[in-house]
Amino acid sequence: MNGLYLVTPDWDDTDRLLYVTEQALLGGAALVQYRHKTASAAQRLEQAGALLALCRRHARPLIINDHADLCSALDADGIHVGGTDASVAQMRILLGPGKIVGASCYGNLQLALTAQRGGASYIAFGGFYPSRVKQYPVTTAPEIIAQARALIDLPVVVIGGMTLDNARPLVAQGAQMVAAISSVYLAEAPRQAASELAGLFV
Repeated sequence: MNGLYLVTPDWDDTDRLLYVTEQALLGGAALVQYRHKTASAAQRLEQAGALLALCRRHARPLIINDHADLCSALDADGIHVGGTDASVAQMRILLGPGKIVGASCYGNLQLALTAQRGGASYIAFGGFYPSRVKQYPVTTAPEIIAQARALIDLPVVVIGGMTLDNARPLVAQGAQMVAAISSVYLAEAPRQAASELAGLFV
């Protein structure tokens, strides 16, 4: 797990979602997380299924945010859980050893240690900067990356306001993946935006 970690926005327009996602994949995105907090179950199934087919064509993993039932129904590549969702250990038992299980750890090293013990595949810290898409406390200190790398043997993902300039110092601290939503999906040239972010890891 290394490179640009693409997270989808709450878009109801599936064609637009697929088009921009494919541009990002062509630009070098390493992984896609399907996240749509306001979608109906039917819409989630439609969009996630279409994204999974797209990711399969590009040989990239698709992760489902929160919805273990959807992940299982589609046989997606894994799931991402937040601090208030089902635990990593529960997801690992439910989905088995072959799936990716990621965990939001915000700015909390203890959550990351718990996630590792539960069988997480990676840990995500943030937000580091204000986001145009999500509302959250911007309280995560960049130093947590080096602390986590010293204590935890898992890839570190950073999220929250990840522009090219914001991401660069976090990658220098040891982050292995940069999660981006608006920096790619709202970009005038999403393929180029994805390529630039992916280029941080070359």
